[in-house]
Amino acid sequence: MKHILLVCNAGMSTSMLVKKMQKEAEASKIDVSIEAKPLSEAKKDLANYDCILLGPQIRYELKNVKAMANGLPVDAISMQDYGMMNGKKVLKTALKMMGE
Repeated sequence: MKHILLVCNAGMSTSMLVKKMQKEAEASKIDVSIEAKPLSEAKKDLANYDCILLGPQIRYELKNVKAMANGLPVDAISMQDYGMMNGKKVLKTALKMMGE
């Protein structure tokens, strides 16, 4: 099972995106765990994930999170995919980042 982390400021809209991604993963029979955490909490356990995606509202932290992630794939979710809550596209992006 792969573990995906979405990092955000507070977590409200990101939690909605997580649900859409989980629904897509279930429909596609993809074995994946997806969580959303605020940046302050996420920093504590980045190593527990296979892929880390930042919400566009904290894209400015991308360089710092990459430095803390010890080589794990890290990127920011596109503003368009986030705004449209496109769970399918964000899941596809995460899987691609993990080499799936």
